[in-house]
Amino acid sequence: MIYELNNEELTVRFSTLGAEMVSLKSNKTGQEYLWQGDERYWGRRSPVLFPIVGRLKENKYRYENREYRMSQHGFARDMEFSCTEENQEEIWFSLDATPMTRESYPFDFRLEIGYVLQGTEVTVKWKVISQEKKKEMYFSIGGHPGFYCPLREGEQQEDYSIWLDGKDEVIFSRASLETGLMYNGKNMMKLSGGRRLLQEGFFDEGAYIIEDYQVSRVGLADPENRRYLTVSFQAPLVGIWSPEKKNAPFVCIEPWYGRCDRETFEGTLKNREWSNRLGPGEVFERSWQIRVEQ
Repeated sequence: MIYELNNEELTVRFSTLGAEMVSLKSNKTGQEYLWQGDERYWGRRSPVLFPIVGRLKENKYRYENREYRMSQHGFARDMEFSCTEENQEEIWFSLDATPMTRESYPFDFRLEIGYVLQGTEVTVKWKVISQEKKKEMYFSIGGHPGFYCPLREGEQQEDYSIWLDGKDEVIFSRASLETGLMYNGKNMMKLSGGRRLLQEGFFDEGAYIIEDYQVSRVGLADPENRRYLTVSFQAPLVGIWSPEKKNAPFVCIEPWYGRCDRETFEGTLKNREWSNRLGPGEVFERSWQIRVEQ
């Protein structure tokens, strides 16, 4: 089922499947900013990643001497949520643990996802609630929204640039295109006034994984260097991705609380890097923003 929030500036639509934003459109220009999905490149639009972000080593993990299997990015993006609250500016969706989720994730949880529309900004809110009575709960959560880049016909992605919080340089890691697991090595990206042109081949080695709270704002700029969209967050990691070697017309900017395993990882669920934990009855709340710079 599709729900909608709108004001003078924007119309934003959401699906109960995955509690996913499915459209972000300017009411003044008619411009659609959110990638609309195309299987030639990537069929999704803005999935919420839970209870893992990225890929597990061999798509499995161990918890309390038992092995569990889970596919990349977890199951929430493919599950039907309930709409629990709706008004002119805000909407909330929720998902509770089921017998099916417990087969791959042995915790009782409630996941609430909210969206608030104010002016040209959408705030995304996440609330993870442990409904466990005795044990700790371990999880990751992340966003994966794709944004049109380029915006206009006749332009190429390589005409556009990405803006990283005004930095001169950032340190990043990469994940293997074959395994989806992170290499141990680090790389440096040089920037000019925070800007880096998305030249041909920029994404050919896969996603950029930027850790350790290095940036809190990532934007996209057109060929005239006008920033048209900014994602702001306080997450410890951000992923930046577009399909390799496809010259796809979108870029994903992904705030993450968690990431894929390293190729060398040999630990249990408790040992996963950047994982989050909740005690019985505890709540994890975070938010981030998408601003259209029209």
